[in-house]
Amino acid sequence: MASDLKQFVFDDVSKHNKTKDCWLIIDGKVYDVTPFMEDHPGGDEVLLAATGKDATDDFEDVGHSDDARELMHKYLIGKVDKATVPKKRQYVAPADKVYNQDKTQDFVVKILQFLVPLVILGLAFVVRSYTKEKSA
Repeated sequence: MASDLKQFVFDDVSKHNKTKDCWLIIDGKVYDVTPFMEDHPGGDEVLLAATGKDATDDFEDVGHSDDARELMHKYLIGKVDKATVPKKRQYVAPADKVYNQDKTQDFVVKILQFLVPLVILGLAFVVRSYTKEKSA
């Protein structure tokens, strides 16, 4: 069966780096995990972070279960020409967000939007109380 798989070059595979179009290279095989993005236990950000490179080490480091390995067959679409895979990955900004840093930034912004007016209001009360005491 492995010989029947379509062969891809790395550059073509690495273009599939979005939530709605996500391909991974693991052990020389190419997987279209787009349908699995919402169901992945680690979240879609983990899968997006594994695009544009050979994700074998990332996959193995997590210690996936036998069930996860069995599920992979469902998403297998081909193999990659290993000669086209760079030995060292150069950072390429993903088309979609990788680890959603915006969530943290959004949280901080919301907290600040809540706290800053409270601090200003508190200062206004302190100034008002102080000026009333001075004028009395």
